[in-house]
Amino acid sequence: MKIVSYNLNGIRAAMRKGLHTWIGSEKPDVICIQETKAQPEDVDLTPFEEMGYHPFWHSAEKKGYSGVLTMSLEKPRSTEIGMGVEQYDREGRVIRTDFKDFSALNCYFPSGTSGDARQAVKMQFLEDFYDWARDLKKSIPRLVIPGDYNIANTAKDIHDPVRNKNTSGFKPEEREWMDKWFESGFSDPFRLLNPEKIEYSWWSYRAASRKRNKGWRIDYISVSDELKGSIKDLRHAHEAVHSDHCPVVLELGI
Repeated sequence: MKIVSYNLNGIRAAMRKGLHTWIGSEKPDVICIQETKAQPEDVDLTPFEEMGYHPFWHSAEKKGYSGVLTMSLEKPRSTEIGMGVEQYDREGRVIRTDFKDFSALNCYFPSGTSGDARQAVKMQFLEDFYDWARDLKKSIPRLVIPGDYNIANTAKDIHDPVRNKNTSGFKPEEREWMDKWFESGFSDPFRLLNPEKIEYSWWSYRAASRKRNKGWRIDYISVSDELKGSIKDLRHAHEAVHSDHCPVVLELGI
């Protein structure tokens, strides 16, 4: 089972850069896209549907903003849109797709970089999501949670931890939440397999950051402990350049 998480920062632009070609060569079973910045009627998904993918959208009410899209080769047994919290659901942040052996939560966590008000929304989302996911895990224990979490967890996950110590995405309270999350019955496959390795999943468009590898690891695929023994590999597909993020690719032995 191969699962991809990919923040596209606009699906239409990514498709113009050959996204379908990369997906065709990678052949993931499930691809979880964040930040579509589009409504379903705005995008022709024919190239993916011809490969056998079933698409499921959760777009933001505000056009050109946020949004998640899950595509899978196997049609899910059921699909749930949103968290049931209007404040977040109108921003298009979560889709749950249930398969035979696991359920996937495709998530786009809020960013707090635009100011204090959105940082407050982000922190409230983190607490609400924690409680909601923990409760969901009681009835669906085999969870995989791909997404842009918008947090670099440790100093190994950001190119300049000292200068960014109070920057949104690396604030102490955000990192504490990530520690709590990964101690609550979920694992970070990358760190399980690579305790000391330094790789990033996002780079600013400024100052040739990607070329210089001055990045942050803010995209994760969390795996519930019930699936921990199935983790085979997790890699960052740095060769895919359709966005300011790169894809995260998880392989599970299920």
